[in-house]
Formats: sequence, C-alpha cells, structure tokens
Amino acid sequence: MAAIESTAGEVPVFAHGRSVQLRLIQTFACAGLGAAIWFAPLPLPPHMKAAFAISAMMILAWMTEVMEYASAGLVGLFLFWFFGIAKPDVIFSGFVNDASWFYIGAVFLGTMATKTGLPLRIAGFVVDRVGLSYSRLLLGLVVICFLLTFIVPSGVARVVIMAPICIGIIDLFGVDRNSNIARGMFLLVTYTCAIFDKMIIAGTGAITARNVIERIGAVDVTYSWWLLAFFPCSLATILIGWRLTLWLFPPEIAGLEGRRGEVQAHFRKAGEWTPAATKASVLVLLALGLWLTDWLHGISAAKVALGVGLIGLLPFVDVLNADDFRKANLLPYFFVAAALGMSEVLRDTGGLKVLTDTFLGGMQPLLANRLVAVPVLYWTAFAYHFVSASEISMLATSLPILMQFAKTHGLDALWIGMVWTFSAGGKLFAYQSAPLIVGYAYGYFRHTDMLKLGLLLTLVEFFALLFCTGIFWPVLGF
Repeated sequence: MAAIESTAGEVPVFAHGRSVQLRLIQTFACAGLGAAIWFAPLPLPPHMKAAFAISAMMILAWMTEVMEYASAGLVGLFLFWFFGIAKPDVIFSGFVNDASWFYIGAVFLGTMATKTGLPLRIAGFVVDRVGLSYSRLLLGLVVICFLLTFIVPSGVARVVIMAPICIGIIDLFGVDRNSNIARGMFLLVTYTCAIFDKMIIAGTGAITARNVIERIGAVDVTYSWWLLAFFPCSLATILIGWRLTLWLFPPEIAGLEGRRGEVQAHFRKAGEWTPAATKASVLVLLALGLWLTDWLHGISAAKVALGVGLIGLLPFVDVLNADDFRKANLLPYFFVAAALGMSEVLRDTGGLKVLTDTFLGGMQPLLANRLVAVPVLYWTAFAYHFVSASEISMLATSLPILMQFAKTHGLDALWIGMVWTFSAGGKLFAYQSAPLIVGYAYGYFRHTDMLKLGLLLTLVEFFALLFCTGIFWPVLGF
C-alpha cells in the first residue's frame, strides 16, 4: 500500500548485523527445543506432545528472530500438516480468520487515506498546535492514538493510519529509520495502539472479553464504566510512555523550530482535493462510520475493512489499482494466520486446555483476596500470553474458566474479568499482538527496542492497575 510503499513494503532484514555463529546457535536452539519436547517421556497423547514441540519451536523462532516471522510461522504450519498433527482445516484456519483478513482490508484503507493526503493534513494540524520540538510532537502523536481508539475499533487500523503521519514527520527531521527519532516515534505509536484496546471497549480483545463476562459471568459491562475505570491507566500510559521513550531514545535533533517555513511547505504537499481524493475520503469515512455503529448493524470490523477496500478497486471508482496491491507487504497476513493456526492446533489437540489448567489451576484459590489477586492475575496473564500468541485465543479460552470459578465461589466476576482482560496488554514480542506485527513490518524499530520499552510499559501498567484497583475503583464504589 502507499502508506507502506517505501517502508513496510520492504521486508525487514531480521538477521542484519548478526554473526553466523549466533544465528547457528539460535537455529539449533529452536530445533533442539522442539525435539526435546517431542521425545521427552511426558504423560501426554502423541498428537498433543507433537503440537507442543512444534509450537515451542515456532515461538522460540519468533522470539529470537532467527528467521522472518511469517517464514517461521509457515514452517510450523507445514510441520503440523506434514506430521498429521491436526486436520488441514484446523491448521490453516488462521487464513480464513477475521483477524487475518482485517489486515488486508486495513492495507486498502491505509492506501486510501494516504492518497487523500489526510495523514499529512492531520500531521500539519498537530504540528501547528503542539509545536515543533520532538518531545511535543511525540506527545501529540500518542494523544492522537488514544483519541482514534474511540472511533477506530482496531489497533491494526490505527497503526496503518498513524504510520504515514510518523513517516512524514521523520522525513522532516532528515533522519533515517535507524535513528532514535524514528525508532522511538514508531515504537511508541505502535505499542500504544495495542495497549489502548484494553482500556476502551474498542479492540477485538476487549469486545471478546466483554461478551464472555456478560454471557458467563452474568453481569452487565457498560462502555462508559470500562472507560472510566481504566482512565488513570490511559493517562499513565500516555505520559509515562512518552517520558520513557524520550529517555530510551534521546533524539539526535531537538526540534524543527528553525525550519517552520519548510515544515509548513511540507504539509502543503497534501495538495488540492481532487475527485479521486474526495472518493477515497468518502470511503474511509464510510468505514469509520460502520466501525463506530457496529452495535447497530453487527457487521464485523474485518468485513467492513475488506468490503470498503474492495469498493475502491471497482470500475468507475478507481481509488485503488493493482500497483497499490503489489506494493503492499503481505507478510504480516501470513504471520497473523500462522499464529492463529498454532493456537487452533493446540486447542484441537487438547494442548490449550492443558496450558490453561496449568496456568490457572493453582491461581484460583488466590482470587478471594483482592490485594493478592491483582498481581496473581496480572503476571499469570502476562506469562500465559507467551504461549497463546493471539489475545483473542487467550481471552476466549481462559476467561470462561475464570468467570465460572467466580460465579461458583461468589466472587465479583466483573472485577476479575476486567483485571484479567487488562492484564493481556503487557507484551514483549511482536508475535503477541497484531498491531505490533503490523508496526514492526514497517522496519523502523528492532526487536530489542520493543523488548526494552515493552518491559518498562508492562511494569507501568501493573502499577497503574494497582492504583486503580486499590484506590480509584473503591472511590468509585467498585
């Protein structure tokens, strides 16, 4: 897509700067871990043990970046298929999942938004109001990410919308993609797009959790209450995430104050409103309107994104063309599909239930005391997320167990459900979240960058949750 034409359209070189010896060690580690689990004398059915072995190899390959994410995922799916671990419709189910196809639709919408010049117009508006220092620009971008969460119910879509804005500002600074300015800006925007989905019932994860809490926990969950309950966490993420990024990635250039005329001229490149730009704007607004009113019509965000995107390819609409599709980076689509397929294989073989029982079995007696329950829920969810690559799979498999336990033992199902859902926000690796996958695909930050900021923000979110559950929620009468 045009928004990724010169960035995500190029496959990141994962092994850049890595010695042959290190890559060899990592390769043997991935294969060795899988073999060790496969041949270990574990009291598990053969298919389940094989599923664990291949999944462990895939996850370690993603963590070490021994090969490109999509490639590692496809190798794992092939091994599931080759050894007959599950049926093909289970192994390759990720390719027909809404989350995978939503990425394709988001590619179309991002291209449309870029063709209208809308990202440049938004960036110009932000620059005029917040100032030209890097610090203020960074804060402005994070605030925009938060506000977009209310109207764009998908972290992937927000990454696609924000990416060209970030790229335009990075170009103004005249730095390359390996600079601190580029890495810090792109990483913070990408990470917050993923985190904000847990603080507002806007992302697929929070929507899934809400349905489970209401259906099994038998309690009402309102949009306004969820927003208010996690509002301190939202503020902490914006402000502390901003300061942490400035500390981890100090800018090479403090600001653009001396180049105001050049900056204004850059944003005027958005140009006049042509008929094509007008049609593209109408289609983008149509998608946003359908996303915002999904409670009314029930059409999934993925169907909206892909459907509106395909309209742009129709004759006499001609907002998009074949070149736009050819320039798109489709590797994240294969990555998302592989991660979802892995989770489905684990579920089909019974491995996911074993993992869930292992992680949650010893936790349940500790939930009666809320002071103990918060750290137990948060860090258990953080650890469980490593083996459940999809937030949707994680919440869909674990929340029903927690809700049933809460009902059976007279605990507050809403309280437990909200804490557990929020705890899915902490991440260290791109494979754990579709927005991180898409943001990483642009090639502006490295895995080690994500690890540093992700670990610190995971700690920030934990202490923010402690404040909410220990002080803020009791004040609200919760």
